Amino acid sequence: MLESKRRATIFLLLAFLLASVAGYLVYQKVKDLNSELGGMTKIYVAKSDIPARTLIQENQVTTMEIPNKFYVKDSHVVKKDELVNTVLVVPVSKGHIITENMLKPFSNLRNENNRLVSMYPSEKVQFDQVIEALDRVDIIVSTDDNGKQKTEIFMRDVPVAYADGEGKNFSGVALEVSMEDAPKLIHIQNYADKVRVLKANVGKGDTMNTAAPAETDTTKEGAEQKTQPTGTHQPKAQQPATTTPKKTDTTKSTDTKPADTKQTDTKQSGTP
Repeated sequence: MLESKRRATIFLLLAFLLASVAGYLVYQKVKDLNSELGGMTKIYVAKSDIPARTLIQENQVTTMEIPNKFYVKDSHVVKKDELVNTVLVVPVSKGHIITENMLKPFSNLRNENNRLVSMYPSEKVQFDQVIEALDRVDIIVSTDDNGKQKTEIFMRDVPVAYADGEGKNFSGVALEVSMEDAPKLIHIQNYADKVRVLKANVGKGDTMNTAAPAETDTTKEGAEQKTQPTGTHQPKAQQPATTTPKKTDTTKSTDTKPADTKQTDTKQSGTP
């Protein structure tokens, strides 16, 4: 009986040693595999079906971990901020990975029927001022139809969705127009002789720039008005000047006559 117990304890000790050695070997193998994979990274996947062209909500996405060896830095979404104010260009089913090439910035247009039309400076298109986002512009078009030149206001008070560049790096704008006006705006960019884009709303820095031309225009008009009467209507200007003295002379003569009569009366009264 004691011999059987001794053999059992020996077998148990051998089994425990073999199990610990096997566990250590498995641990080392897993550790080596993890080092080869480079750890784990959380990425964002669809928690439910997400339709295209809709703003992504927080409850529509979740995270899952993948090995860094299979992690593609330029495609997988690893930060929540990358999903803010974005939409999917394609529908995504539940559990599918969301990548950056599926995302587009959300366009906050005033009307879903409006469209964004880009305008860039060129030989035909000229911007009189640097335009910023949320500004409004007026578009003036000049055309030459068989020798008949015409300049007119094409669009007024058009909202600017966004602008490319600032200051000297300004390179164009995107205008928000209705679906009916979008083809017209594209047409004048392609076929008009000259397109001028003017900033409609005026800020503190722009008021002085717009006021100066107005003053020069008034002074020019005043100078023209002064020069025109002297050269063209000089005789007419002299006629009222000659008539007015006559009236004053008649009044003076009428005023002096009573005085003379009074003096004669006094003299007559004094002679006796």
